[in-house]
Amino acid sequence: MLAADYDRLPERMKNPAVLSYYDMLKEKRIALVFKRVFDIILSLILLVVLLPLFIVVAIIIRVDSPGGVFFKQKRITKHGKAFNIIKFRTMYRHDDTLDSGLTTASDNRITGVGKRLRKHRLDEIPQLFNILFGSMSFVGTRPELESYVKEYTPEMMATLLLPAGLTSRASILYRNEAELLEQQPDVRTTYLQQLLPAKMCFNLEYLRDFRLIEDIKILYKTFFMHN
Repeated sequence: MLAADYDRLPERMKNPAVLSYYDMLKEKRIALVFKRVFDIILSLILLVVLLPLFIVVAIIIRVDSPGGVFFKQKRITKHGKAFNIIKFRTMYRHDDTLDSGLTTASDNRITGVGKRLRKHRLDEIPQLFNILFGSMSFVGTRPELESYVKEYTPEMMATLLLPAGLTSRASILYRNEAELLEQQPDVRTTYLQQLLPAKMCFNLEYLRDFRLIEDIKILYKTFFMHN
C-alpha cells in the first residue's frame, strides 16, 4: 500500500510533515496489506450481490433523462496519481470548466432520479470497480479534483500516502456538505478555507490512528447513516 521507499514519492510529497506520517504507516505495513485484501474481497462480494440493483438503477437513469448511465471524472488518489472516478450519472450535464466542481443541494443540473440516488448514495455504487482495481479503498480521504489538491498544505499531502476512499470519518461528519455550501456566495472559497481544512483534520487523524477494525466501524456507520 505504501511506496517501497520515501525517496520514490512525488517531489511535492517529500516534506517533513509527510515523512512523519510515512514513518507511522510504515510500521503498519501488514495491516495495510490486510486492508487491501479486505477491499478486494468485499468489493467482489458487493458487486455480485448488488448486480440486480446495478441493472435496475442503470435502466431507470436511461429512461429518466438523456445521456449515459455513468459519470466519470478525473480525481487524485495515492501518490498524486489521477484516475477516473465512476458514479451513476445524477445530472443532466456536468462541465468542470464552468464551475467549482462542487455541487450544492439545489443545483438545477441534478435530475429527479439523481436526487434520490444522491440521498442514499446509490450513485456511488460503481466506485466498487475503482476499489476492486486499486485506485480507491473503502475507507480513506475522499478523492479531490486536481485543482483542489494543488491547494493542499504540506501536511495535507500526507493523505495521498494511501488510496482515496469511498467513505471516511469526514464524509460521515460532513454528510450535509451540499446543504452547507448552499448558502454561500462563493462556494469554492468557502470549501477551500473552511470545509476542506476541517475535513482534513479528520483525514489526518485517520492516518495516525489507522487500524482495520476502524475501517469496519466507519463502513458500519456509513451504511446506517444512509439507510
